[in-house]
Amino acid sequence: MRIGPHALPNPVILAPMAGVTDRPFRRLCRELGAGLVVSEMVTSDTRLWQSAKSSRRLDHSGEPGPISVQIAGADPLMMAEAARANVDLGAEIIDINMGCPAKKVCKRAAGSALLSEPELVARILESVVAAVPVPVTLKIRTGPTRDNRNAVLIARIAEQSGIQALAIHGRTRADRFNGEAEFDTIGEVVRSVEIPVIANGDIDSPQKAQRILQSTGAGGIMIGRAAQGNPWIFQDTVHYLEHGRLAPAPSVEEVRARVLTHLSDLHDFYGTYSGVRIARKHLGWYTQNLPGGEHFRRGFNNLEKATDQRRAIEQFFQQISASSDRLRIGCYGGVSARNKDGALAA
Repeated sequence: MRIGPHALPNPVILAPMAGVTDRPFRRLCRELGAGLVVSEMVTSDTRLWQSAKSSRRLDHSGEPGPISVQIAGADPLMMAEAARANVDLGAEIIDINMGCPAKKVCKRAAGSALLSEPELVARILESVVAAVPVPVTLKIRTGPTRDNRNAVLIARIAEQSGIQALAIHGRTRADRFNGEAEFDTIGEVVRSVEIPVIANGDIDSPQKAQRILQSTGAGGIMIGRAAQGNPWIFQDTVHYLEHGRLAPAPSVEEVRARVLTHLSDLHDFYGTYSGVRIARKHLGWYTQNLPGGEHFRRGFNNLEKATDQRRAIEQFFQQISASSDRLRIGCYGGVSARNKDGALAA
């Protein structure tokens, strides 16, 4: 799969998620097989970029390319300026958010609220594409409401405006994250345009990723919430798409080492005080399906020191390694671990 001049190593992409896809998490997902990672959404109002939150979101130090940065806004000129500024900061792909259903975004007539205004969509896309020398991509939903699924119209506008890849979440703005994502509309879009289309929504296993790619004809898939606590889903999905079977589960030691590295990256990136607190949600996701996870979380969420967090994680995985050699975080494998005597463990 290609986005402009960039040939991706595989078509499995990490979705942008506010409060999740920060630099430490993007690094981890890329190391574990993601073909492309997209930054957290950045406001198009450059006057707000001096805040600590925006400064971190604009920091791509040491990241391998291509660096994809998502911007959000409703004013064509401001969006163009934000795109230029991000390219100056190292962005190699600009992604435009027209898919976020959050009230605080939509109330500014941005995000998925824009899907109700195709003419404004065209002006924004044309303005951003003309402003930067790098590929511009777009993320949308299937439409404003179920009665107005206009993704095909928006996709054609995007293609005509010079957008070079299109990601579609299989829900409408009105659906938010309720119900199940549908992919028939995404298939219609694939058949209606020539640019690469990336399917998104409820893709929580390698098996489902393969089914969605086959049923829609999409060029790639985008994984969001299923990667929270399970960044291994990328290497598992890539292996499944290539070989038709799951790769062996990683060793408990590998999982432990990855989690500890992620923890250290969070502490370094945010500073100890904020890093300790942000780590709590990630460890909650990592351990939600693991034996003893609930007990671990009750204690971990009360820890205030980085060293104590590290010690607690080491002890937790040491307990797991006493009975299991391997550990699959995702539930899609049918088993989560293999006992040291070779028997499968639930």
